[in-house]
Amino acid sequence: MLSTANADDPARCAVDDRAREVCLHNAAQRIATLSPGATELTYAAGAGDQVVAVVSYSDYPPEAKQVASVGSHTRIDLEKLVGLAPDLVIGWVTGNPAEQLETLESLGMPVFYIEPRDIEGVASAIERLARLAGTEAAGQTVADNFRTTMNALEERYRDREPVPTFYQVWDEPLMSVNSEHLIGQVMEICGGDNVFGEQPRLVPRIDDEAVLAANPEAIVAGGMGEENRHWLTHWEQYPNLTAVAQGNLFFVPPSLIQRPTPRLMEGTRVLCEKLDVARQKRRGA
Repeated sequence: MLSTANADDPARCAVDDRAREVCLHNAAQRIATLSPGATELTYAAGAGDQVVAVVSYSDYPPEAKQVASVGSHTRIDLEKLVGLAPDLVIGWVTGNPAEQLETLESLGMPVFYIEPRDIEGVASAIERLARLAGTEAAGQTVADNFRTTMNALEERYRDREPVPTFYQVWDEPLMSVNSEHLIGQVMEICGGDNVFGEQPRLVPRIDDEAVLAANPEAIVAGGMGEENRHWLTHWEQYPNLTAVAQGNLFFVPPSLIQRPTPRLMEGTRVLCEKLDVARQKRRGA
């Protein structure tokens, strides 16, 4: 997508997800995105042509893989990043090393922190990034489509029968999500009754015994990679678990549901369809 940024634009400001107002004299022309999610959101905002640095696993959209990598989200190659002379750095609130981002700020680089925690936060992040990049029209179109699609999915599935569901976000240690987590919110849209929804931590650590006690009707996992479903095979050793007995072990590609980006639309659609399968089996359809 062609950039609509104009170097002669007046100062533009946006509030980041640390409640800090970040202002640029001109629309950003050289953007560094320091997490795969930040990369996706910046491209979604219409600013892909302005991205000059990414981190490992920034694999979507495909053209992002051609951009210079400056390490991982947990360890940034500061010398390489500084050498690329970004005029805007997109950081991840809880994912990037705070001291490294503080070093970048001390060198005069504006750092805009993002970490969407809900559906509206994803749309808002796109709009704010578009504001800083001077790509407002493109970003607004994507943000509006995201809101419309997610609202339509909620309308479609809100009255479906609840399905007690366990979402496995990691295997060792075994981890799930609570109802406040973005994935938990997606489960709610689809009519999934999150069996660990009341846990106080966003990403609670649990064990097999806790899952067996909760006895979910469906188990959903992402796994390590887009085609790796081995996390689900672990549960087959428990044939009396309702999800196993009913054949409701479902895989959802992690990039569609574990990144707070517009692809969450597809991840939500896939999850909703999986839970509908569980409902059909319940009725013996």
